[in-house]
Amino acid sequence: MQKIYIYLENGVFLEAKSFGADKTAIGKLVYNNTTFGHQELITDPSNAGLFINFTSTEVGNSGTNSADMESSKAHCVGVIARNYHDEYSNYRANKSLKEFLVEQNVIGICDIDTRFLTHTVRDEGSLMMIASTKISSKDELAKLLSQAKKYDEINFIKDSSTKEPYVHKSGAWNDELQDYNKAVMSDKKVVVIDFGVKKSFLNELVEAELEVEVVPYNTNPDEIIKKYQDRQIGGVVLSSGAGNPNIYQDEIKNIEKLINANIPIFAVGLGHYLLALASGAKLEKIKSIKSGSHPIKGVKNVEIYAINTEYSLKDFENLAEAISLKLFNNSAVALKYKNKDILSSEFTPISNSLIYKEFAKLVK
Repeated sequence: MQKIYIYLENGVFLEAKSFGADKTAIGKLVYNNTTFGHQELITDPSNAGLFINFTSTEVGNSGTNSADMESSKAHCVGVIARNYHDEYSNYRANKSLKEFLVEQNVIGICDIDTRFLTHTVRDEGSLMMIASTKISSKDELAKLLSQAKKYDEINFIKDSSTKEPYVHKSGAWNDELQDYNKAVMSDKKVVVIDFGVKKSFLNELVEAELEVEVVPYNTNPDEIIKKYQDRQIGGVVLSSGAGNPNIYQDEIKNIEKLINANIPIFAVGLGHYLLALASGAKLEKIKSIKSGSHPIKGVKNVEIYAINTEYSLKDFENLAEAISLKLFNNSAVALKYKNKDILSSEFTPISNSLIYKEFAKLVK
């Protein structure tokens, strides 16, 4: 392994080992506490522009495979691990994580104090970072980072969204078949506006007995409204995605039109925040964030969901009621809008979640 050099915007300069692409990259440093599903996180469009610092000490022993891709490519700019294992033992794997990262042109960093990085992000908030296998000068790295665009200024939707509409044709993973279930025709059709959607979410919509068409982020809302009025579709889904919700003003205006047309809407992740902003709520940036698994309290149970965000909703009480709360601090993470057929959640619900069934009931 060759050396790699890291510089954080707070002035910290570090040296580590590289197991990924041989390059220089700039992104935002976050940490994630998941112990599995690393390939899914790397290929999730919601993680575009990020260096993901994994708090699990061992990374790589699951390998990678073509079936666990959340999209067609990797979206994060780099991954960080305390210990990297090139040998993998998962029976479904056909490629090492190193091979995958090199193929996808993503930086891999190991032999570094990930606890230190986690504490730094927890105490100071997420930081911009540059990592390079080619540049060892602290001053040069600092200069390049200072000249780079900040994460909150970047429009990630343009690159992540599909360029053409398509019908999603797979459901959830079937262990017996060792393949994804095939989508079946349904009289309940929805349009998913793609701000950076991941495949597993589309699979769950199919499992909720919905027919799913995915459309580009900039689809004219009047076209969608007409489809609803002509009974070609029964609802709209706003997908997850990456970036600062406040900069997506055109998308917020389009969503406002859909709300006023009284179309049933279900929103997750970035879509959840864009919907709230279009409805008149406000967002507050969280300094100390914890990406990865969170216990979420619903009406009747507690479930573990993955949440990766720097925002919380404010001033929404007149617009919606909370139907799920974060167990750590009782903050609202899922909403049911008042006098509207609208549901939304900060997280992406997992299989058999009640929120899918509730939305399916709203779809005409």
